[in-house]
Amino acid sequence: MGFKQYPILFQPILKDRIWGGTKLKSILGKDIDSNEVGESWEISGVSSDVSVVANGVYEGLSLNDLIQKFPEEILGDYIINRFDKKFPLLFKFLDAKEDLSIQLHPNDDLAQKRHGSFGKTEMWYVMQTDENARIVVDFKDGVTQQDYLHHLEAKTLPSILKEIPVKKGDVFFIETGTIHAIGAGVLLAEIQQTSDITYRVYDWDRLDASGNSRELHIDMALDAINYDKKDVELTYTKDANVSNEIVACPFFSVNYIPLKGSYQKVKDASRFYLYVCTEGEGEIILGEEVYPIQCGQTVLIPAAVSQIRLSGEATILEIFVS
Repeated sequence: MGFKQYPILFQPILKDRIWGGTKLKSILGKDIDSNEVGESWEISGVSSDVSVVANGVYEGLSLNDLIQKFPEEILGDYIINRFDKKFPLLFKFLDAKEDLSIQLHPNDDLAQKRHGSFGKTEMWYVMQTDENARIVVDFKDGVTQQDYLHHLEAKTLPSILKEIPVKKGDVFFIETGTIHAIGAGVLLAEIQQTSDITYRVYDWDRLDASGNSRELHIDMALDAINYDKKDVELTYTKDANVSNEIVACPFFSVNYIPLKGSYQKVKDASRFYLYVCTEGEGEIILGEEVYPIQCGQTVLIPAAVSQIRLSGEATILEIFVS
């Protein structure tokens, strides 16, 4: 049987977190019973959490099995040449009812050496915020490793970190080595390399339901931290019905499409695309076939697809490997 081209949905992989809340259910419509779900992994090739197809003729197949069966059709030659048959991206939604830990991620070289993994460069697109919401990203000017270690020991680390107020539509690019934390009251979409390697350095001295503190990774983080100042907040255009570039880095590109009618994409067969609906609803049209997409859904457009048309009233993130 030949390959069937259609927008592929996956079963969300839901993660209870000490800092999680209820917005993934109330705002994004996820089927959730718990009141502490912090993450919905929408598409993942992480070995311990591989996504499973939720629709169409490939329903029930894992992402990895689908790639093994149809590597060129799903990934495209460009992706296979760069990453073999590994899916190179992880996309998730996060709901921070409370502050996340202060953490950072190793780069490719360090992650490969220590964990046999990709590094974890990531981008955040803020979807909704509560009043006075903020994120913590990077050190204040002039902070040295000596300063960091002093404040870590004194449990005053937040005093030397930058806090940035956030609102819907804000975008932040978090390079490896950048110390950061998503603050309470933030719902966001996160695109990242396929990696689940996090070095947690401070967790606000909180305890879980059993009275235990979470593991910290102080020593491993020492040679992974980047103290150089970085411009983490990105600006971008918001022209309707066109693809507005937000970020283009070696690991992924993300474009912003304010859909108020229709948008058409002609692509080659060298790579796959992801389309994420962060607001509203619409349709994905492939040839004569029409597929609905709504807020909170993430679809994989296989590399073999050559023309895509989007229609409706929605906010769409367009993601691919550049």
